[in-house]
Amino acid sequence: MVRPGPKRALSEGDVLDAALGLLDADGPTAASIRRIAGVLGVSPNAVYTYFPDKAAIEQGLVERLLGELNRAHRDGVDWRDELEAVALGLRDRLTAHPGAVPLLLGGAMNGPEALLLGERLLDALHRGGLESGAAARGAYLVMVYVLGAIALEVADVPRTGALAPEADRIADRRAAMTHVPADVLPRTAEAAEVMAGWIGTEQYLWGLRRVLDGLQDAA
Repeated sequence: MVRPGPKRALSEGDVLDAALGLLDADGPTAASIRRIAGVLGVSPNAVYTYFPDKAAIEQGLVERLLGELNRAHRDGVDWRDELEAVALGLRDRLTAHPGAVPLLLGGAMNGPEALLLGERLLDALHRGGLESGAAARGAYLVMVYVLGAIALEVADVPRTGALAPEADRIADRRAAMTHVPADVLPRTAEAAEVMAGWIGTEQYLWGLRRVLDGLQDAA
């Protein structure tokens, strides 16, 4: 008779993996301590060994996502290219895990990785010619735009799991907008093609670049 080997020790990373899987499968409210423990096949007390409560797990997930973004940082990049890379990188990660979007919108971003990301934004804007106070205001403006745009993109398709490919989602919006009555909503009908692309990369970067243009003009 073959005896089973020793059980692999639980880790903080295992808890976060399970929590993210639940968010992906069932949305932002799914990652309870009890459900995470069930996924891992352990008692809730085992989860509490690593995180004191659900809020700590949610902050851990935010830190993980932002840590991935920070590790992709490259030195010596033009300040505007740096901010575009941050914006695109965050969008890539959050559209892959839309259940995590409310965690960034609803929690305090004050962990080490969040602070490091903030430092990157401040440094990029300083290199763009903004003095300290204006850079601080500008960093907040950039994050409001980025997180707001991502939240609207995710809300456009209220499903769990990673979003469908961008081209498919834009095609769905375009098809839906063919039903706009031009006699009642002439401006909307005229702009329907552009509005179908509101959730796309082109629109996302268009808006970000207008924000950066304004900040550069104010420098």
